[in-house]
Amino acid sequence: MRINFTFRNVPSSDGVKDYASEKIARLQKYLRAPLDCEVTLSKERHLHMVDVHLTADGKRYDGHDESEDMYASIDLCLDKLDRQVRNAKATATGRRRQ
Repeated sequence: MRINFTFRNVPSSDGVKDYASEKIARLQKYLRAPLDCEVTLSKERHLHMVDVHLTADGKRYDGHDESEDMYASIDLCLDKLDRQVRNAKATATGRRRQ
């Protein structure tokens, strides 16, 4: 699992990196081994924005969210990614069973 972090207008923080890494690692159980992820954390005025681009199994999953708290933005964005990954997994499994 390879995760790249980019901070824009926000100081780099190990706490935020660890928190996002833990959340992304939870998606690993639905995906195969080679997982590449690009996380962009930025701030504009009072909004904290998170962009996540996840590549695994030859597919790309994207998420974007913004809120007034960085940790809440990470949670919301990764909830979207979780939903996308689960739907893709359910679709693939459903096709195999037929």
